[in-house]
This record gives sequence, C-alpha cells and structure tokens, in this order.
Amino acid sequence: MSMSRREFTRLMGLASAAGLLPTSLRAANQPEQLYDLPNHGNVRLLHMTDCHAQLLPVYYREPHVNLGVGQACNQAPHLVGEKLLQHFGIKPGTLEAHAFSHLDFQQAATQYGKVGGFAHLKTLINRLRQGYGSEKTLLLDGGDTWQGSGTAFKTRGMDMVRASNALGVDLMTGHWEFTYPQAEVLRNIAAFNGEFLAHNIFITEDALFNGADEYLHDEASGRVFKPYSIRELGDARIAVIGQAFPRTKIANPARFIPDWSFDIHDAELQKLVDQLRQKDKVDAVIVLSHNGMDVDLAMAARVSGIDVILGGHTHDGMPAPSVVKNSGGQTLVCNAGSNGKFLAVLDLSVANGRVKDFHYRLLPVFSELIPADPAMSRLIEQERQPYLPWLCEELAVADRVMFRRGNFNGTFDQLICDAQRVVQDAQISLSPGFRWGTAVMQGQMVTMEHVLDQTCVTYPETYVREMKGAELKLILEDVADNLFNPEPYLQSGGDMVRVGGMDYVCDPTQKIGGRISDMRLDNGEKIEAGKQYKVAGWASVGSASDGPPIWDVVAEYLRDRKQASISKLNTPRLKGVKGNAGLADYSANHD
Repeated sequence: MSMSRREFTRLMGLASAAGLLPTSLRAANQPEQLYDLPNHGNVRLLHMTDCHAQLLPVYYREPHVNLGVGQACNQAPHLVGEKLLQHFGIKPGTLEAHAFSHLDFQQAATQYGKVGGFAHLKTLINRLRQGYGSEKTLLLDGGDTWQGSGTAFKTRGMDMVRASNALGVDLMTGHWEFTYPQAEVLRNIAAFNGEFLAHNIFITEDALFNGADEYLHDEASGRVFKPYSIRELGDARIAVIGQAFPRTKIANPARFIPDWSFDIHDAELQKLVDQLRQKDKVDAVIVLSHNGMDVDLAMAARVSGIDVILGGHTHDGMPAPSVVKNSGGQTLVCNAGSNGKFLAVLDLSVANGRVKDFHYRLLPVFSELIPADPAMSRLIEQERQPYLPWLCEELAVADRVMFRRGNFNGTFDQLICDAQRVVQDAQISLSPGFRWGTAVMQGQMVTMEHVLDQTCVTYPETYVREMKGAELKLILEDVADNLFNPEPYLQSGGDMVRVGGMDYVCDPTQKIGGRISDMRLDNGEKIEAGKQYKVAGWASVGSASDGPPIWDVVAEYLRDRKQASISKLNTPRLKGVKGNAGLADYSANHD
C-alpha cells in the first residue's frame, strides 16, 4: 500500500510540527521535498553504517528493549517506543515515528513500505552531493558492509565492494569485514576505490617475528591500515580518523585474523588528534567509528579535540546528535542506524581551525519515495542472478512479524532456536545475540534469503553437546556482562544470547556472576549446576564446529511445517528495570 500525495503532505505537516524537519522543509507541500535539504555551511558529510550487505529494500523493526544501565540509564541511545519519541519531539503516528520506533510496526510498515536499498540510496546520495557541491562532500561508511546476506557470503564480500564503489563511498572502517580470512580482507580492500581507515589495528609481535609485515601501512608504528585521511573540501581542511571495532577478536573468531590486534587505543587516538590539530593544521577532526554508541560517548568525554564522531555497530538510529563536553570543548556523537534504513547528513560551518555551527539530519530512506538508480539496479541484479535459485526458495508463511532486534529475544531468533531443538534433538538451544537481521511481515512468505539475512556468517556450523547447568549460567553471565557492564569500554555492543527450551531471571543492574538466576527448562524443572543437558548452538567463536550450517537446519525445520510460527518466546523475567526508558511492550514480567 503506497501513500497518496495528499497523505504524504499531511504526514510532512505533522513531522514539521514535531520539529524534526529543517526549517525550510516545515512548509513543504510536495512529496519530493522530504529529501530537498537546505544547504548549510561549507562541508557536507554523508554517513551510512551497518548495512549488513542488504542491497535491496527491506523491512526493519526497531527495538522495543534497549536497556541502559548506570549512567546510560534513560539516556540516548537507550530509549525505545514512546519514550524515544518524547525525547526527540517526534509526534506519534507520523512517518518519523515509524522510522525511529517499533510502534505499530506491522500497520505502519504495510502503509509506508520498505526501507533502504542501494539503488535508492544511490539516487538520494547523488542528489545530496550534487545539490551541495561534490567537491565539498564526503560519503563515509562506518563498516559492517561486507557481511549479512547470501550474496556477500558467496562472493566473500566482493559484491558489496563493487556496490560501494558504484555508490561512491570515499572512506570506510570495519568490523564484520574481519570475519573473512586476512587474505580476503586485503583483497577486498585493494578492490575498494575509497580509503579503508583504522588507526587501532596493529600487527602482533608473533606476526612480526615470523616476517608477516609485507602488508603493513606503517612499519614504524606497526599499524596495519592507514589511520586517517586529510581531505580538502572547498576552503576547509578536514581529517577523518578510522576507528574499527576494538573487540573484534573477542566477539568474532580470532582464527581468521591471527596477525592483527584490536583495541580502543584512546591514548593513541589522542596523539593523532593532537598531531592533526597542531602539526597538520586541520580545521576539523572527524572520527569514523565502529565502537558502538556507548563507547563513543565515553571516548568523546576522554579524548579532546574531536569535533564529530560518526558511529556505528550498535544500530542505534538517533534523530539528533548527543553533545558531549570534554576538556577541549565538545564533541558531537552521532549514530546512523543500520540495514541501509538511514542516511545521515551533517553540514558543518568550518573556518579558522574550528567548527562554528552544524546542521544534522538523519534521513529515513523510504524506497517508495525515492526512485531507484538504473545503473545500480543493474549491478544488483547481476550480483544476485547466479544465486537466485538458492535465495528464492519458499519455505513457510510467517504467522506474525518475524524480527530480531532487542536485548533479549526476537521472534525470528526464537524460530532459529526452535529449529535447532527439533532438528538436532536438543533440550536447550543457544543462538548469538547478533543485532543484524531484517524483518518479515505477518503473512509474508519466508524464503531462504530471509533465513540467510539472519544467519549468514562465515562460521555458520552448528554443534550439539552436553553442558552442565553451571556452564550454561557462565555463558549467560559472560554475555550479559558484555551487554550491561557499566564501563562502556568493556561492552561488546551485541544483545543477549538467545535461548530456546529454557527461561531465567536477569537483573542487568548487578555485577557479573549475579545477573542470572532461577534457570528453568520449559517444563518448569529447575536447571541444576551439576546436571548435564543436551544443548544445540551455532557460530562458535572458538574452534570450528562440524555440524551443518545453521541456515540448512532452519530451512529443514520450516520446510516440514509450511508455517513459520512459535509457541513460546523464551524471554527472561527482568529485575531492577522499573521505570527504565529502554523497555516497552515486554511480554515477560519485570520489576
């Protein structure tokens, strides 16, 4: 169902009243004016992140659970639903309310259609570049671009390199890019027309000892990749520093990238910023980050001299930047969502070594409102064509909205857990708390491509093994600490491991070892620390497993049933979250 011109005009009027649109757009009375932004300042930065290899338009549901703990409680980005709309002054029922929240998702998504798609992004990016001046505009990609779809898996990310080149990406950093082996990462970077930046990736001592230094960007520092790029944009001199995901070898298999080390390295970052300010005399310093927004907020307070952090990793679509005070003044922290759903537009007024003013808009990319670029459409068709028989297999009809994003579980996650338990004959199943994964509408046919959108990693092998109850608790506690540790630098930015066949109680406000309690099987039987349980899982970060890939397990399960349905959502009972603005529409009890 598409919007009429009259309805779109009405919606734009509501958005104007909410104060989300730029001043010159609040009087807009034409549908195409949604993307007709006024030009401001002398530098334009276009920012996208975490597209997860989604070349086509998709449905994507924002989270209803995104809990903040400690100082992050009730602060952006840990706001959902009505609390998020209230914080940013967005009126319920509007186009923007649908873009930025989970509210009324089925109805709103049916009305407004899909989001993203590289052909539609290409049209929008070209318009924003040409209308401002290409010589004053940069397109930055925050990473998680080469992974997340069947075609990316089959081409080892090269389909996304070609699509990024066609899109015109100038600079990028990475995270899931490093879940391909080192040689493939370097091959893809060599084929990328822009610059790949990462100041915080160094060669390991063992690799240096063994002579694996032929690909170093800088032998003196040990940096594997170029740390920053200085660009002349009009009359301004802009530095962009790359900050790759610092916990890659913890959150993902270290075996793929044995010669490289990752960390935040904020002391090294401070040195770079000081050098760029004092020696290179840049007018503005931008950090293109894949830290996750909580880490970016902490880093902005600890490292001075950064004007803007354009962040990713945690998939937080924030309508406005957070302003962080530090010893050098202030830093804008922005996060541009995921899956190609948003394009951030940051216009800066830069002169005499400082940013004097800015205008920021996070544009939702509604594919029904933006025509597809013909050349990009042809490229996408070419990339997909060899794999269409695999991608297009019809498996089952969804009996509800199937989604992933949320701290504890999603309906598609539950489907994956149920499939593992049934096909692999296990009592309990575990599934990683990845934040990538598109949504499927109620009544829509679930295809193999939808399953791949949820599961397509380079380490998809499944396993079945015996685990003691104490080991299960240790796993849950460890992942919960990655999510809820009050020190942002110790967070990994994902969500809780999903479980099937069991429930538990979680108190995010406690310390590690005290967050998880009262673990029980679905039949109510208490899980005992010393008792063995048959557990199915996938995506082992340690040694490789030998079971079939998870997408084959899920496909087998759906083929047998013809309907994609779940009988129970295994979500924990929560403690310590009363009044938390990161919780809405939660089905399990909480206090």
